[in-house]
Formats: sequence, structure tokens, C-alpha cells
Amino acid sequence: MHHHEPHRSHRIGWLRAAVLGANDGIVSTASLLIGVAASGAMQPAILTAGVAGLVAGAMSMAAGEYVSVSSQRDTEDADRVCERRELELQPERELDELTGIYVERGLDRPLARQVAEALTAHDALGAHLRDELGFVEHQAARPVQAAGASAATFAVGAALPLAIVALVPREMAIVAAGVASLVSLAALGALGARAGGASQLAAAVRVVFWGALAMGVTFGIGALVGTSIA
Repeated sequence: MHHHEPHRSHRIGWLRAAVLGANDGIVSTASLLIGVAASGAMQPAILTAGVAGLVAGAMSMAAGEYVSVSSQRDTEDADRVCERRELELQPERELDELTGIYVERGLDRPLARQVAEALTAHDALGAHLRDELGFVEHQAARPVQAAGASAATFAVGAALPLAIVALVPREMAIVAAGVASLVSLAALGALGARAGGASQLAAAVRVVFWGALAMGVTFGIGALVGTSIA
């Protein structure tokens, strides 16, 4: 019988894309809104820039995740083909290789050979992919899943500072968007860390620091550009 253990590694693929998308949605959109507001633009122009940033950012995140994860999947597929061919052409050499892997992991050679032979008879390719190359099925590259998670969470993250700016008076837009975004980033960092079983405080501090830095730099550039144009 198998007993259930609450491992979290099966979440790595979609969790990474989701946290990245939401973080980028908040930081990039809030920074964009703050930068445009700092330049002296009126609220309609600020909101137009924010909506454009939300749509463009979500599409860019989806495309970027799909392309990058597809490249990872292509590499994995190429390794599978290569390993399958080696098993067909040099089965004894591959068996020796698998035996050596188990010896390095602490088994004596006779037992390692016995294990290698049993696993080869059961699923030779699976054994080599897992123990030689480190491929794990629940961590396999899934481009569509990553693209969808990243785009959706980017849009949700970007909607927050955009809604804040739409609801508050023009003169309060910078402070309101900044504060709301930093609070949201802290919550996002803690939530992502909790889902992954990591330190919530460290994650929250990390994302808040980089978010504040991005908004501060964009504010400075926006103010400088606005002054130069004026």
C-alpha cells in the first residue's frame, strides 16, 4: 500500500508561471501607471496606458512562456529519442551505465546490477530517463499550461493597480497605486511561498523590494521626461 505524503514539487510548472505572471502584472502595470502619472498626464491618458499595458503584457507573457517552455520540451523530446536509440543499439552498455548509477547511489555492485536488470526489463527507457537524465513526469514541460497560467495571472495582477487608479482622484493615483501594489506583492510572495512550502516572510520581502525599486525608478524617469517635455 502507498501512503499519501504532501509533496509540492508537482506544482512547480504552473506555480512558477502563475507567480511570475502575477508579479509581472502588478509590477509592470503599476510602474507604467506611476511613470505616466509622474509625467503630468491626465487620468484618461494614464488609464489608456494601463489598459494597453495589461493587454500587451498578458499576450507577451503567454507568448514568452509558450516559446521558452516549448524549447525545454523540445530538448526533453530530443533526449528521449537519443536515449531510445542508444538502448536499441547498445543495450549492454546502457545496462552497465544504469548499474554504475546505482553503485554511485550506495548499492553494492551485485545488487545494483540486479536492480538495473529488473528496471530494464520493466521499463528500460523510463529507468534511464528518470535515473540518468533526471526526468520526472509531473515536472515535464507543459507549454500551454505555462502560457495560460502566466497570461491569466498577469491580467489579474495588472487589473489591481489599474482599478485603483480608475477609482481614486488624479492627485492620489501615484501613492494609491504604489501602496496597493506593494501590499499585493507582499501577499503574492507569501502565497506563492506557502504553496511551494518555502519561507513566506523571505518571499514577501523579496518581491516587495524589487517591486518598490521598479516603481521608484519608473517614477523618476516619468517625472524627468514630463519636466523635459514641459
